Amino acid sequence: MRIAIVESGGKQYRAVEGSTIDVDRLAYEVGKKFDFERVLLMADEDIVLVGTPTVGEVKVSATVVDHVKGPKVVSFKYRPKKRIRVKGGHRHFYTRLMIDFIGRAGEERKVEVKKAPVVASQVEAVKEADDLTKIEGIGPKVAKVLNGAGITTFEELAKAKAADVQKALDAAKLQMMDPKGWISQAKLAAKGDWDGLEKMQEKLKGGRKVKPEAKTAEKKTSKKLKAE
Repeated sequence: MRIAIVESGGKQYRAVEGSTIDVDRLAYEVGKKFDFERVLLMADEDIVLVGTPTVGEVKVSATVVDHVKGPKVVSFKYRPKKRIRVKGGHRHFYTRLMIDFIGRAGEERKVEVKKAPVVASQVEAVKEADDLTKIEGIGPKVAKVLNGAGITTFEELAKAKAADVQKALDAAKLQMMDPKGWISQAKLAAKGDWDGLEKMQEKLKGGRKVKPEAKTAEKKTSKKLKAE
């Protein structure tokens, strides 16, 4: 791994071959390749070349990757007894460079580009979240709790255990819920059987099956009100 100290815009930067650095904004378009004019030092394992002040025979080549903004810096001026309070902010512009080559002019060798470590979660395919509120009995609050428990799709809800879902609901202090009916509905939704889901939901109330006794009781009360 070769390292060089280069100068750009009056500032010195540590450039590592095969990696990126951020320097003060340069008037180059993205994709532009160029060589640094001033190389102050080059190190290659035990070999170190120090410039006086520059190392003339060493070349550092770079490619413009992107133009980015730095973090916001907030400034605040305050003068007591004068009611002067001025708040301001600034974001500095940088140019991101890929260091392609460090070495003598005409030297030919392969440069190993550093790769960012791959996170296991990035390898897995990202699943699009389903609208769980389409399930009878699930509202926005319950859907948020389910998402927090790792259930974001109909398929995941269909494969979930009612006891596990109930634990998540209890932890969120959501009572009077019946996750068993949600799982049955989710199985139809995961298959794309929307007609079957609609027919099932006609027999549900709040995600639960309506008992025949409850229906007859409702009819009796309605008849009494009409008679009165």
